[in-house]
Amino acid sequence: MLFPSRELHEAGFNRYSGLLIHTKMAVPMLMSILRSLALTATFLMTASAADTLRIATFQADVTPPLGAPLCCSGRVKPATTIVSPLTARGIILFGSSKPIVMVAVDWVGIAGEGWDEWRLALAKAAGTDADHVTVNTVHPHDAPMYDPEAERILAPIGQGGKIQNVPFVKVAIERTAKAVREAAAHSRPVTHLGLGKGIVEKVASNRRLIGPDGKVWFGRMSSCKNAEARNSPEGVIDPFLRSVSFWNGDQPVAVITFYATHPQSYYGQGGVNPDFPGIARSTREAALPGVAHIHFNGAGGNVAAGKYNDGSPEMRPVLAQRLTAGMEAAWKSTVKVPIGSRDVSWRSVRVALPLAKVLEDTVPLRNVIADPEKPEIERRYTARSLAWAEACKKGRQVPLFRLRLGSAAVLFMPGELFVEYQLEAQKLRPDGFVAMAAYGDIGPGYIGTRITYSQGGYEAGPVSRTSPDVEDVLMRGMRELLK
Repeated sequence: MLFPSRELHEAGFNRYSGLLIHTKMAVPMLMSILRSLALTATFLMTASAADTLRIATFQADVTPPLGAPLCCSGRVKPATTIVSPLTARGIILFGSSKPIVMVAVDWVGIAGEGWDEWRLALAKAAGTDADHVTVNTVHPHDAPMYDPEAERILAPIGQGGKIQNVPFVKVAIERTAKAVREAAAHSRPVTHLGLGKGIVEKVASNRRLIGPDGKVWFGRMSSCKNAEARNSPEGVIDPFLRSVSFWNGDQPVAVITFYATHPQSYYGQGGVNPDFPGIARSTREAALPGVAHIHFNGAGGNVAAGKYNDGSPEMRPVLAQRLTAGMEAAWKSTVKVPIGSRDVSWRSVRVALPLAKVLEDTVPLRNVIADPEKPEIERRYTARSLAWAEACKKGRQVPLFRLRLGSAAVLFMPGELFVEYQLEAQKLRPDGFVAMAAYGDIGPGYIGTRITYSQGGYEAGPVSRTSPDVEDVLMRGMRELLK
């Protein structure tokens, strides 16, 4: 009712908010005020909607068929049984410009063009571009490898299908892309971010034991029965498991964990499974029903369970329980803070990884591959090295990714990265939260620090396809991402 009384109406005045307004002016002014209020409300609602972060979670079965090659190695039998299914699982974040896709795959590795192929397929499914997609493997060894460039080298000499079951790989990529498409249609709001960390006891130990001469005297690897090596100190590791969780109010939607170590307890007999990280992940999912759990392997190239693992089957559940305890500790330490899309950003820096000197001349590599007298495993590894060498000579660059979540940062890195890179990244943000996932493009193999290439040992040998200068390249890239 515009006027409170007929008398005031007849007097031609309206008392509005303590002011006397002539009737002829009242209606236009009131309408103007109402329009302003409506515009303000619309702006606030639009700004609020624009600042809403949304998340979708997805999961796909990427378990290989029986008979498929595992780990691309002659020392690992092809798949004879499925102990536990393998998955590709991840999240899509919406609201921060282009959708961001992060996926962890229970495979040994995905290399070169194969890594690009995965990212392009998932980008198309999510409605984004490949530079907003990272695909990282968890690196269990009773699991597949994908390196299509090496496949093209081996196929003409009758060695095709020895590294991977190509038809199955295509199915796995499409399954994951389908899961991404379906998930993207059912995103949920995110109001809070959770950050936590917990110590993992008696799992990780450095593989490279350095003697008084500054050289590696023993490689402790994933399992070890050498008493002196097992009694040696843990060495350089990152003892912390880090946890990033996404919440809608008081309801957790997804939790992502990061821990740096090779994930092998025992392997090689053809029993497909995601090893002890897969068990720990499943245990935590059972403890938090309805909450997606994605686990990424950190920079664990020179880290494994050798000090604490004798390689017996009985140790797998023990290691899994210890990792589970670290996940639970990180969850219990979680601190929640509000988050909106403006608190989230994604950035990439492309780097050319310097090629190992031994790979600069590709003629010897081709001779090994063509020699039928050479062991098959040597020819396969050499094909992978040649594939990477040729890609580098063509100018291949690998993107390093950084996800910003408020004051926290998550880095996604290539290869079997040494743990020192993870520790250095944390030093670049000493007062912040920095997590790392490695095992992105696994084409470069092991990636050591400059000094490690002079120390010898397995990881700094032919299984590393980069030169010592790689430290300078990656440190520059990390500084750029974290500045």
